[in-house]
Amino acid sequence: MKLSIIMPVYNEMATIREIVARVRAVPLRVTIWGGEAREVTVELEREVVIVDDGSTDGTRDYLDTLRGDEEVRVIFHEHNQGKGAAVRTALRAATGDLMIIQDADLEYDPRDYPVLLQPVLEGRAEVVYGSRFRGGPTKAMFFWHMLGNRLLTLATNVLYDTILTDMETCYKLFTRRVAEQLDLRAPGWGFDPEITAQILLLGYRIYEVPISYNGREFTEGKKISWRDGFTVLKTLLAYRLRGYRPPQQR
Repeated sequence: MKLSIIMPVYNEMATIREIVARVRAVPLRVTIWGGEAREVTVELEREVVIVDDGSTDGTRDYLDTLRGDEEVRVIFHEHNQGKGAAVRTALRAATGDLMIIQDADLEYDPRDYPVLLQPVLEGRAEVVYGSRFRGGPTKAMFFWHMLGNRLLTLATNVLYDTILTDMETCYKLFTRRVAEQLDLRAPGWGFDPEITAQILLLGYRIYEVPISYNGREFTEGKKISWRDGFTVLKTLLAYRLRGYRPPQQR
């Protein structure tokens, strides 16, 4: 099996070299239950699909050096379109059986990949989210960001009858079958609620696992603000009201 690591990038020159190295270095070996209660180790291939969303800080120059690398594919947007648009471009280019979203900063640790992969490889889930609020090692977050995240997750749970703890997490892993039923259109911060709403409206239950989190400061390049919360809430409400049908059923 192959894991496609989807990495949207915008002005991350301070971290891009390190995160690419970490993503490529982490072993994709997962121990799962096999037949007759035997443990089996599964090793996955990997591809890294990076979409630069119009960076202007030198990130593109570094990414250009990765051209020709068999394990890494780099796609350039000529101008900034937003995280959702970058993820959409990457998903169209990905060839893996499984896919995971990876931000280009250092907030999320690729060493959590095996934990995220295990429920899928054991056949317990087709969608797994890595939660920052289920007991993993976590750097103290901004209080208002934490509160906003929990309120938006609560809104998701109320509107879609689920019990998520971290809807806004970067680490969203899903199978190709799920990916082929998605029709993502939100260009920016509406991506997280949009993909979550579509997954839940398709009837999938999301499996959560604890992950580590090393939140960065605004001085380190953190981009999201409280205003983006209105976009998230608007997206959740819109999908709840109009529903969702995958492209194959239209």
